[in-house]
Amino acid sequence: MELKLLVTIIINNYNYDRFLSQAIDSALNQTYAHVEVIVVDDGSTDGSRDIIAGYGDRIIPVLQENAKQGTAFNNGFAHSHGDIIIFLDSDDYLFPEAVERIVAVWQPDIAKVHYRLSVIDGDGNSRGFSYPQGSAPLATGEVWRSLLRTGTYCGVPTSGNALSRKALSQVMPIPFEYRLTSDDYLSVLIPLYGNVLAIEEPLGSYRIHTNNQWAIATVSSDRYRRFVKHDLQRCELITQRATAIGYEVPEDLNLRFFGRAWSRLASLRLDPQNHPVETDHALFLSYSGILALWRFSAYNVQKRLIYSLWFIWVGVMPRPLAEPAITWLFAPQFRPKFVGQTLKKLRALVS
Repeated sequence: MELKLLVTIIINNYNYDRFLSQAIDSALNQTYAHVEVIVVDDGSTDGSRDIIAGYGDRIIPVLQENAKQGTAFNNGFAHSHGDIIIFLDSDDYLFPEAVERIVAVWQPDIAKVHYRLSVIDGDGNSRGFSYPQGSAPLATGEVWRSLLRTGTYCGVPTSGNALSRKALSQVMPIPFEYRLTSDDYLSVLIPLYGNVLAIEEPLGSYRIHTNNQWAIATVSSDRYRRFVKHDLQRCELITQRATAIGYEVPEDLNLRFFGRAWSRLASLRLDPQNHPVETDHALFLSYSGILALWRFSAYNVQKRLIYSLWFIWVGVMPRPLAEPAITWLFAPQFRPKFVGQTLKKLRALVS
């Protein structure tokens, strides 16, 4: 008789009563039968706990005082029994066939399967694209090589990952200092403990709304500072853990990904007094970003040229001219029509 893998879906929730039922229902209504559903509530003060109680013994409730995402992940994992673990954010949900699709491709000794997520707004309406955006395929195979080369890889937020219990056991519990960035902690470390498989079709929905920690609905210097601190922490984590298990990590890892350079440049230009890296200079960050684009990115020539122009513009122009370019890069919904038309012309010129 074929041994059936047990899949645990751990839903972490804090004050998302308006979304919680949809997340729980999506976990309970999977076409794959061997599913365990755990709901960890992180001290919600809204109606979340009444919703959880209404499911009775169909779920395993874990009620904790407010202690942030890391503790919720740790508690959920401690109560789990699954061979495969999915951490599902309570404002997201899975499609009915998600677990069945994951189990169908699962292989012994892999670290995780990740899959795309269809992006919706706060009301559940489709935004017309999936996450991650663009045509680049999700990372597969020995993803640790990409991590050690640039400190990043093409991956998916929390709800788009099915993790091996064996790999998770190597990195849990999540330390206190990563209590607010636990999803990234797992994204960074899990590929160090096995290969990665990918499913390119969306198997769930990722909700972008004003309360998302990382989704950009508004543009502010405070948000870019948070990005910078997060990126520095990420690179430090990669360096510490990879070195400990015998990998060699390049000293300039924190600027090998152009996305880190443009976050740091944006933070510096918008609010130089509060920028987290005192030694940063605009021209150095512009140079570093352009170098990372041409040495390490997989972008085609036209995108590299366009983004190189962005680095030059933001790095040398007066702040009143640099600020709009920062806004239009990170929040395209704020771009005036003429900017989109200009970008199309630039693409035509360099294609």
